[in-house]
Amino acid sequence: MNKLLFHNPIIKIVAISLLVSIIPQSLRGQTVQESKEYYLYVGTYASGRSEGINICRFDATSGDLTLLDVVVGVANPSFLAIDFTYRFLYAVTEVSRFDGQAGGAVSAFSIDAKTGGLTFLNQTFSHGASPCYVSVDRQGKWVLAANYSSGNCCVLPVQEDGRLGDATDIVQHSGSGADPRRQSGPHAHSILFDAANRFVFAPDLGIDKIMIYRFDATAGKLLPNDPPFAQVKPGAGPRHFDFHPSGKYAFSIHELDSTMASYAYDEAKGSLQEIQIVTTLPEGFTGDNTCADVHVSPNGKFLYGSNRGHDSIVIYAIDENDGKLTYVGHESTRGSTPRNFNIDPTGNFLLAANQNSNSIVVFHIDAQTGKLEFTGNSIEVSRPVCLKFMPISKGAANATTF
Repeated sequence: MNKLLFHNPIIKIVAISLLVSIIPQSLRGQTVQESKEYYLYVGTYASGRSEGINICRFDATSGDLTLLDVVVGVANPSFLAIDFTYRFLYAVTEVSRFDGQAGGAVSAFSIDAKTGGLTFLNQTFSHGASPCYVSVDRQGKWVLAANYSSGNCCVLPVQEDGRLGDATDIVQHSGSGADPRRQSGPHAHSILFDAANRFVFAPDLGIDKIMIYRFDATAGKLLPNDPPFAQVKPGAGPRHFDFHPSGKYAFSIHELDSTMASYAYDEAKGSLQEIQIVTTLPEGFTGDNTCADVHVSPNGKFLYGSNRGHDSIVIYAIDENDGKLTYVGHESTRGSTPRNFNIDPTGNFLLAANQNSNSIVVFHIDAQTGKLEFTGNSIEVSRPVCLKFMPISKGAANATTF
């Protein structure tokens, strides 16, 4: 555009007015900050139109989201984890058979810091069918995977170059739940460390328990804790789990009965004490619904959960004095089946992955109320299942050619 045009005061006023009109109301009046950019890695079910792991670029100042590349050749890389040094990415292969044997796998990739690109390193057996969740310990030495269909979890050692070795431990859950169709046996649905790297939590949808383990970081072993689990209401179906930034509280979302539980967390004992259970659905809703994902905002003020059926994000305010939740509202995800969502590290935006309508939709978070406002930004991604952010270093800010 010719810069001389802006010496005309009338054109300048019109241009500024147009610019203001396209900025979401919740962003107006805020001080413009230095752009904070991230790579967004998207795990998918790689069938139909989906090809594998999608790599996007996200601007946490403007909310712009752009698809950069797709990593092909990995079957159903549905859930992802990035190590704390941002050198390696790990992806489950959510299948029932791998390399001629019953079970799935976990793949390791190195991350190019300049481009965000992924290079395949190796793949190893997950020792269970349909692995649906993967996480990395704080030291980057161990990877954990939860195998949904087999109802077990495994520990995989990380070698110096990021490759995965064979499992050092496998723990099998046992039991059943109140729902004969969904809870005839154990279904480990997620597994993650606490902030101190001392305890591991594995919500099991099939047995209505959040299993708790002491982690032996020397041998790579999951040892039974005392108490060994937190009991969830029969038929609830615990699925995903998240901690409050203070470390004082934890939250569990329940797939089958559409509820959310808050817990007081004793980081010395690794124990959970139930504080409250609330519904994730608005009053009067009578349709079918299953819950999926849960995240606490980086500032610790708000809790979000996803509803599949109602197709919404539920919002609660967190009382940081006692861990209780107060309902704030619901926001439509502008799509179908929000299996996963994530909040960018700045806490400015929430991105919802609509699995069945093949979209990732960007919402701005009101820092005062926690409410969500659609930014108008969205991209098409086939069957998105998992969203993970990685900061773009200053030296790599413009290096996005693959």
